Amino acid sequence: MTTALQAEALGSRLPPLLVAAERVAATVAQGVHGRRRVGQGDSFWQYRPFVAGDTASRIDWRQSARADRAFIRETEWEAAQTVALWRDGGPAMRWRSKAAPVEKMERAELLLLALASLLLRAGEQVRLIAPGARALSGRVGVERLALQLAGSNDDGVPPDVVLPRHARVVLIGDMLSPLDQIQTAIGRMASIPVIGHVLQVLDPAEASLPYAGRIRFEGLGDATHALVPRVEGVRAEYTERLAAQQQGLAAICGAAGWGFATHRTDHPPESALLALYMALAPDVRR
Repeated sequence: MTTALQAEALGSRLPPLLVAAERVAATVAQGVHGRRRVGQGDSFWQYRPFVAGDTASRIDWRQSARADRAFIRETEWEAAQTVALWRDGGPAMRWRSKAAPVEKMERAELLLLALASLLLRAGEQVRLIAPGARALSGRVGVERLALQLAGSNDDGVPPDVVLPRHARVVLIGDMLSPLDQIQTAIGRMASIPVIGHVLQVLDPAEASLPYAGRIRFEGLGDATHALVPRVEGVRAEYTERLAAQQQGLAAICGAAGWGFATHRTDHPPESALLALYMALAPDVRR
């Protein structure tokens, strides 16, 4: 079964998602029952090229007349309906210990696509945090997102791209990059402003360093290595450093008003998906 199909199956086990309680409040404030749909906002956000799947009624003919192609006029309201998703695509995400059923990359992509499935089922828009990525909607959005994901290989932190104001952001990765780099990336996005959630995905061996005796650790993506004569002797220091990394991540997210959680690849993906579900949508349609 492909990652996209696994994600669809996982996402279908949870009810449709409303991205945020304040979204519902904003909808009610405009005198509309239920959810506002794409294209009903008032404040201009940006123009984007017309693509297959868009309706002709959404074309801005005045803007299109100035170029040789059709353009869609997006509003700030529909920008606020967008959830921007990212997973770490670096070489370290390809690692898997014997105690884990899958690589970190596979789990991160499964969770990203499953979450996208839930969001799209609820009528939200999703987009990848990648250069040139656009918002996706509808049932075909998961497949299109999976195709975009296949060509995205960011290492460590998300790229610096323009995101809609008041969008939601979800970052999934091992988050083992230097804290200053992560802080810069999150601070940049929080200043837009957007609200986000970070999910740290770790292999069980990374979480506990269960090895014993003489072990040679090799780098992924480079030629670095370390020979540790007795792993037991460094386990306590390793545990402290990992705890410091996680405390730093929690502090960075807290300062930005973001959420932070951890997930191990030997744990069921449903638990992590549910955590993201609750973090993004305090109010759930039953």
